[in-house]
Amino acid sequence: MENAEIAGIFDEIADLLELRDENPFRIRSYRNAAQSIRNLSDRLADLTDQGHDLSAIPNVGDATAKKIHEILETGVCKRLESLRKQVPPGLPDLMRVPAVGPRKAMQLHRELNIESLEELKHACEAHKVRDLDGMGKKTEETILQGIATVQSTAGRMLYQEAAEHLDSLAEHLDTVAAIDRWEVAGSYRRGRETIGDLDVLVHAKDRTKATEAILAYNAIGRVIGRGKERVSVRLEAGLQIDFRFFDAAAFGAAWMYFTGSKAHNIRVRRVAQENKWKLNEYGLFKDDHRLAGKTEKAVYARLDMRWVAPELREDRGEVEAARQGGLPRLVDLDDVRGDLQCHTTASDGKHSIQEMAQAARRQGFDFLAITDHSKRVTMANGLDDEAARKHADAIREADADMKRFWLMAGIEVDILKRGNLDLNEKTLTAMDWVVASVHYDRAMGRKAMTDRIVTAIASGVIHCLGHPLGRIIGRREPMAVDMDRIIEACVDHNVCLEINCQPDRLDLPDTFCRDARDAGVTFTLGTDAHSTDGFRFMPLGVKVARRGWLRKTDVLNTKTITALKKALRK
Repeated sequence: MENAEIAGIFDEIADLLELRDENPFRIRSYRNAAQSIRNLSDRLADLTDQGHDLSAIPNVGDATAKKIHEILETGVCKRLESLRKQVPPGLPDLMRVPAVGPRKAMQLHRELNIESLEELKHACEAHKVRDLDGMGKKTEETILQGIATVQSTAGRMLYQEAAEHLDSLAEHLDTVAAIDRWEVAGSYRRGRETIGDLDVLVHAKDRTKATEAILAYNAIGRVIGRGKERVSVRLEAGLQIDFRFFDAAAFGAAWMYFTGSKAHNIRVRRVAQENKWKLNEYGLFKDDHRLAGKTEKAVYARLDMRWVAPELREDRGEVEAARQGGLPRLVDLDDVRGDLQCHTTASDGKHSIQEMAQAARRQGFDFLAITDHSKRVTMANGLDDEAARKHADAIREADADMKRFWLMAGIEVDILKRGNLDLNEKTLTAMDWVVASVHYDRAMGRKAMTDRIVTAIASGVIHCLGHPLGRIIGRREPMAVDMDRIIEACVDHNVCLEINCQPDRLDLPDTFCRDARDAGVTFTLGTDAHSTDGFRFMPLGVKVARRGWLRKTDVLNTKTITALKKALRK
């Protein structure tokens, strides 16, 4: 089992305990354990094999560690199995809807006998929910919107979760002598935020032996199909993987074809048709003669195009740019010199200032902004003005002991309902770095929310707008805002837009990045790490930046310490 699956088990236990209205501290302990497990850079299965003490992981005590061992050894958790028998089976699904908590879920079940999302949707459409005590028309409408959000990612998993499965698969495939080469394609290679399935291309001289070795992978739950050209399986975790075999002469064309997107492939195929050529997964052909196919670059070059980075292959002008020599030199993970958002034990983080700083240095960073929450975020033990100033002093004291590294004294300050900020101006101007974010009162109208954010941007005391749309993928819709006005305000007041690297945020989404870049906005990358393991999510933010056509010069994190300090003085 991968970490995400184990974390999911603990989240489900917490959901079921909530439905039973049990001890809130126990519920929170399961939630915290699930979050820590998701943030781990090492697989729990590997840590167990190596004899590590799992109870040493933040938020994982002895009892939770025993459950992890049980899950890894048996594939099930007895505590979860017991709770499932005590709660109607569809109720945890109802709780995934943003407007439905445990109390509403139980109320809907008791009064309308609802046990599934479909039943809830039909009840809302029939206007049965609005008549329940404490509900009403607005709640009904909000529930329908929430169901649409949940269903938008049904059958898909977050990129990071798919990456965990791919890492484990890679360990297996790399040991298979019969496989000469394998590559992942599809939406995963393009860096989409959610993944429906994995496409893996394989070159093997002996396909029979390669197939037998693939099917020996111990995470496979079911073999969907098996043939000479293709093997399809479904993992125990539910992810489908399609393995496709290709000869070396066609491998590049196949990799290009199965990477997609469909719209990009159609556009490139039209370029081939202009020359009266044919392009498919086996190569670029003039009649029956293959002009190119061994590598992607050879196919693009034969079409008189520059090679297009996979993240750009969405038919957003990349084909025309490739033909005209106008593709950007995209920002790369190696360009990133530091992280501009993280949290410590001063608010809701799991590690100290020094521990986070040392972990950032091990990551290869030159600078790190400590940005603990302000007081409005009470659930995260947010800091008031006095506590924020003392925390900044502590950060600078730690920074004084560091060589060739800048530990930045920062804050993530809340944008309040009227656009004013949660801490006073004197406190904020004393910080090296100020991220302003919306955490509460998200259900405002488009104009009101935009006015709120623009007011904060115009305050003159913030450097960056954090997770600008406030979304959580598959669980919470983006806030309703006029992004053009926000972009304009950021340009006018020299405020950056953050790409939050958390796997379930990836906010700002790539679809807004290019317009903001063209308008002159500078971007930041923030892992929003709440523990030392959280820095590993930086590559996810870089993927978003690349999909948004961002260059090294568009991203503040790529600057040297000297250049960063100079930019902030401006």
